[in-house]
Amino acid sequence: MRHLPPLNALRIFEVAARTSSYAEAGVELGLTHGAVSRQIATLESWLGQRLFTRQGRRMVATPAAQAFAAEVGLSFDRLMLAAEACGRPGARRILRVSAPTSFAMRWLIPRLSRYHADHPEVEVVVTTVSTVLEEFRGGVDVAIRRGVAHADAWPQHHVVPVLDDVDTLIMSPALFRQRPILAPADIAAHTLLASETRAGDWSRWLEAAGVPHLAGLPRQRFDHFFVTRQAVEDGLGIGIGPLPMLALDIANNRLMTPLPAIQVPRTGYVAIFPQQADGGNLLHGFVDWLAAQRDVS
Repeated sequence: MRHLPPLNALRIFEVAARTSSYAEAGVELGLTHGAVSRQIATLESWLGQRLFTRQGRRMVATPAAQAFAAEVGLSFDRLMLAAEACGRPGARRILRVSAPTSFAMRWLIPRLSRYHADHPEVEVVVTTVSTVLEEFRGGVDVAIRRGVAHADAWPQHHVVPVLDDVDTLIMSPALFRQRPILAPADIAAHTLLASETRAGDWSRWLEAAGVPHLAGLPRQRFDHFFVTRQAVEDGLGIGIGPLPMLALDIANNRLMTPLPAIQVPRTGYVAIFPQQADGGNLLHGFVDWLAAQRDVS
């Protein structure tokens, strides 16, 4: 006989942790605030520790509770899929993918319609992380991270290369018409736009371009690359960007590469998924599809 926590309390806890609000959890589940609070208290009593702390008017899950909630959510997803497979053979399957924000926005999501067209029975749910080095935790089926394909980094997981990463100079076509860059020295007439999440991009490119003495040019820094990319498109300055992820932007004339021959290779992206969690070969098939997209414009 399995010694399980109260399942109804677990269901309510997962929603409350995801929404960081007893009130929002109550709305989603059709319960009162008090009912949610009582179920959380029941689970806390069973576990012997607090699961939430108050931050202003919100109840926020502790770090341990957040990790627990991710595992609970994954377990409920597995239970749902098992029930649907048993009772409704034609039911859609849910595949949860975690990816860095820029990778998801600029490369993965614009291509998902192709996958859905060939696999209408699968719903791909994408969640994002702010850094490509964030740990692969439970709650997702496939994680995209920057790294190399060796299993030592992620024991008990398959690791498959999905995309190379090469940096080059990017700017807006409108800014190029105003102040063209035909040689590395021409960047002296521009503001350099940089990203905190891609530290060192400019220094590596300047070195490759043979103009490291221009490192002191006026520079504006943003917290994430997707903000920097938008600033480049808006003509606020010039930036360093990854060619594979920006291929659609370049094809649609939102961005351009004035000196495409000057490239700086970076560690690429890999797909990571558990070795023992691939019912029906769904994860293998999806990752194979991801890898094949490298050669599709």
